[in-house]
Amino acid sequence: MTQINPEIEESWRNALIQEFESQYFIDLKNFLIEEKKQHIIYPPGNRIFNAFNLTPLDKVKVVIIGQDPYHGAGQAHGLCFSVPDGIIPPPSLVNIFKELKSDLNLIIPKTGNLEKWARQGVLLLNATLTVRDSHAGSHQGKGWERFTDAVIKVISARRENVVFILWGNYAQAKAQLIDANKHFILKGVHPSPLSASRGFFGCRHFSQTNRLLSGAGMSEIDWTL
Repeated sequence: MTQINPEIEESWRNALIQEFESQYFIDLKNFLIEEKKQHIIYPPGNRIFNAFNLTPLDKVKVVIIGQDPYHGAGQAHGLCFSVPDGIIPPPSLVNIFKELKSDLNLIIPKTGNLEKWARQGVLLLNATLTVRDSHAGSHQGKGWERFTDAVIKVISARRENVVFILWGNYAQAKAQLIDANKHFILKGVHPSPLSASRGFFGCRHFSQTNRLLSGAGMSEIDWTL
């Protein structure tokens, strides 16, 4: 039988070992094995934990929480809202770039690849880490949410002064997992075209994040791409 073993950076592996050894995660692996036999799933197996591999636990300064990977061919590469170089940025990402321009007067980038943010300590975390081709939300309720909730709890417990950016009701529900006495929580409207005009535009979360980091004695994020 094909095995799906977590290809994940060592600090995260050590922090999450109980999750990887738990029954729900074993069930999740088995589900993914069966899915791969019948369907195309995204992102590719070696990119499922891309966010963790680019942003080790001790480097996390900012967490942006998304819901699902993109479900179109070539789009998902393990970072929420991000797409690989050469892929047209989806609508929510376009709106994120519009807010960046408004907030920090940055030129809208030609690439939708957010790896540069991840390497600076921005954990780009989807609540569900895989999806079936062309079927949005198809891997919800299979165990990923339990795993990523554990990730948020680990960050909350082990780090200090992390800025959690929660866009939309789904992400905002994760606030209950975060110790607000140790961390900063920015809540706002989701950047989707369905909602962005109702408060995402003008939220200024990027400049707010840098002020909070600077005030806590940490280096700011260079949001240019």
